[in-house]
Amino acid sequence: MSLDIKIDFDEGKGIWVVLPEGEIDIYTSPELKSRLVEALDDKQSDILIDGDRLEYLDSTGLGTLISILKKAKESNNRIILKNIKPNIRKLFDITELDKVFEFEE
Repeated sequence: MSLDIKIDFDEGKGIWVVLPEGEIDIYTSPELKSRLVEALDDKQSDILIDGDRLEYLDSTGLGTLISILKKAKESNNRIILKNIKPNIRKLFDITELDKVFEFEE
């Protein structure tokens, strides 16, 4: 599978909205990271990742999200995750990253 990434800035809410579709894994993580770093370099703000169409996330993907979170926190910004499927949410719970990332239920 592949990954299609839509990244838009919501002027009204002042937040980056990221819609990943497919899988975030060892093959697709580098593109996600470069696109999100580029977005944060363009405009420092919180990032909302809507996982409605995200089917799979592996440890490489988790590592990518952690590195983006570190970059966001440099300017006191957050990463908020929403619509995360149970199989992916389980990864966050097992690794205790559910305590690091914010989830919008």
